[in-house]
Parts: sequence; structure tokens; C-alpha cells
Amino acid sequence: MALALALCTAFVLQPGVMSSMVGAQEPTVDEPAVTTGSPTETDGPAITGVLVNRDDDDSPVGGVEIVVSDSAGEEVGTVVSDDDGAYFLELPAEGEYTAQLIVDSLPDGVTLTDEERTSLTFVVRPGQQKPLLFPFGVDTRNSTGSIDRVLPLTIDGIRLGLLLAMTAIGLSLIYGTTRITNFAHGEMVTFGALAAWYFNQIMNIPLLIAGVLAFLLSGLAGAGLEKGLWKPLRQRGSSLFGLMVVSFGLSILAQHLFLYFFGSRTRPYSDYALQPGGVQIGSATIPPKTFAVIIISLVVLGLVGLFLSRARFGKAMRAVADNGPLASASGIDTDRVVLWVWIGGSALAGFGGVLYSTTQQVSFQQGQTLLLLMFAGITLGGLGTAYGAAVGCFVLGLFIQLSTLVVPTSIKNVGAMAVLILVLMFKPEGLFGRRERVG
Repeated sequence: MALALALCTAFVLQPGVMSSMVGAQEPTVDEPAVTTGSPTETDGPAITGVLVNRDDDDSPVGGVEIVVSDSAGEEVGTVVSDDDGAYFLELPAEGEYTAQLIVDSLPDGVTLTDEERTSLTFVVRPGQQKPLLFPFGVDTRNSTGSIDRVLPLTIDGIRLGLLLAMTAIGLSLIYGTTRITNFAHGEMVTFGALAAWYFNQIMNIPLLIAGVLAFLLSGLAGAGLEKGLWKPLRQRGSSLFGLMVVSFGLSILAQHLFLYFFGSRTRPYSDYALQPGGVQIGSATIPPKTFAVIIISLVVLGLVGLFLSRARFGKAMRAVADNGPLASASGIDTDRVVLWVWIGGSALAGFGGVLYSTTQQVSFQQGQTLLLLMFAGITLGGLGTAYGAAVGCFVLGLFIQLSTLVVPTSIKNVGAMAVLILVLMFKPEGLFGRRERVG
């Protein structure tokens, strides 16, 4: 039971995936390959995407030839988009490549938005499927520089902030009820995304249903961890530092299990992976799934807020998080409350991972990329409080995306950490936390 998360991972990911991993062989490239058609299953890096014409209601652009060369200038392959505008070309290895669009292959009446942008240099990681953006059609936008990017970045910041809030509420309540700093919480985010990917890609279950199943399975994994690992450790009198070290070790174990069963490449869901349409806002085209993620996140967070504020058991959770000994003396079954905090927190983290992966694809390290931001958000809002975690994460996500107006995207998280430090210097308990007496 102590390895409930590991066992659940093995149960979810082993069938079919292991056989594909065992049977996979590294392709050899003796001469440049010419391919056409839609994406195929591969464990190697690749380029993939769909070409559409903005001037013709996002109709697919077929027959377009793209030549790819490596960093030394050697041609490694050529791909031609099919009738649906889809293209896919497997690359020999990770590294830097250049994709050259052959203008003479464009169909009659189709032009590039930027006629000088026929060559793209890009870098692919191991197992990554890289989309290439060649915009077609006349650019009719009235660009106003950075101001033109404010609204798209605000929408993306809202999406990121809501997802961080959803995943961090459980982390904050777990700390409030048990005082455990759970470094393995990020792996519950990854677990939910991987479970949904298995149900969707391997079992051909629609993503909407797969997401619900991943939500339930993540909650079950949280219950197994509480019953089989955390509760026995607390009953044996393990120190908070010891429990923190256990959570860190569990995180490393889960990451390597995910890597073993899932692999290192990023993989999309079969549903909503490519959405040629979208809403033109400012300097960006926002796909419909972004708005769907925002709406679903708002509904889920609203239901969680109603549960915590109106339901009797929700109030018990808040009472235990505020003052466990006093809640226990008042007749509240704290063990039962803690169990359901683990179940609910893990389920929300897993579902947040599913929503996050609809735009970022699924990766075995997905939770780790969000864990630091979750900790920063709940610290900013106030440790141990559900509402503080939600507000802190929302503010943090919005600030991170808007900060790219003035700083490079690669260091956007640094600014968020700087704001966190400044806030805590003047309000150490966080925006919604309570001051605690020491001594």
C-alpha cells in the first residue's frame, strides 16, 4: 500500500504501452526521406501540424513541400502536406534543425502572411513532436506592439492561474490538516494526465469521459497513499521533516516509474490536439479549447468553493485545517477529514493535469514544472488556506504570463518569484494567512 501511486501507474500504463516500447527500433537515415500524410506513432522527435489558409475560412492547404535540414546544412527529410493540410516527419535525433517551405509548391491563390518567413530554425527535445507555424493569408490585423499582446496574454494568464489554483487547493489543505509539505503532489498532476492519455489513446475513450475517469482514479490513488503510507507514518510518530523527505523520495520514485512506462516524449490526446479554428484576439489566435479549459476550471473551482463554505463536511475540512486539535476536541473525526482531504486534493490535482495537457501535451515531468509555482501560489495566498491558495495561484499565473511583455519568456517565472519575495517581506503570513504566535 505504501507504493499505491506506483501500483496505480503500473496498472494504468503497462498494457499496450510496454509492448510498443519493446518493439520500437531506432530508425536509420541513409538518405533524405520524403513523406506525406498524417502523424504516425513514433518514439522519436518529429515535426507535425496542420497547414490552413486564413483567407479561406481556415481551409486546409495540401501539397505544400517542407524540406528539413540539420544544423550542418545536411538535408534530413522532406514532407508534403496531405489533402487535410496535415504533415508529419520523423527526425533522426534531437537537436537544431531548419525547415524550408518551398514557395513554388503552394497551391494557386495561397500566399504567406509574411513572404520572407519561408525558413524556420527550431530545436527539438527527445521524443518531442514540434509544430511549425507557417501562417497563410493576408495579415489584416492592426498590430500595436506590446499593447496588441495584452489581451491574449491576459487570457492565457487566466487559464494558467485557474489551473494552478485547482491543483494547489489540495496541496494547501493537506499542509493545513497534516502539516506535511508534500513534494509528491506534482506527480499526482502527472498521474491524472497520464491516466487520461491511456484511457483516451489506448482505450479510445473520448477525452471528456477519460478526464472524469482520471479524476476518480487520482482520488483513489490519494486514498491509497493516505491509508497505506502517510497515516501509518504519522501513527509511528514520524517527524514533519521525515515526512517531507519521504514525500521527496516518493516524487523521485513516481517520476522514474512514469518515465519507464510512458517514455520521455511528449504525447497529445487524440481529441482536440489540433484545432485549426479559433478566435482572433489582438496578435494571437486563441483556440476554442483554451476557453473550454477556463470555463471548466471556473465551474470546478466554484463547486469546490461552495462545498467548503456551505457543506457541513466542507466546513469540517476548514476547521481541521485552521486548528486540528480544537476541531478534534469539538467532536470532528479528524482522521476521516484528513482521508477525504487527500482524496479530494489528489483528484483535483489529477484533473488539473488533464486540463493542462490539452494545451501543453502530456509529459512524464509535467507535475514538476507546476510544483514550484503551486508552492509559490499557496505561500503568496497563505499556507493552509484553500481560498488563499486559489487567489494566490490565480494572481501568480496572471502575473507570469503578463510579465512576458517586458521580460523574455524563458525567465518569466523569475519575476513571479521576485514578487513573492517582496510580498512576504511585508506580509510574511501571505495575503490571506493568519499571523501565528511563536513562543
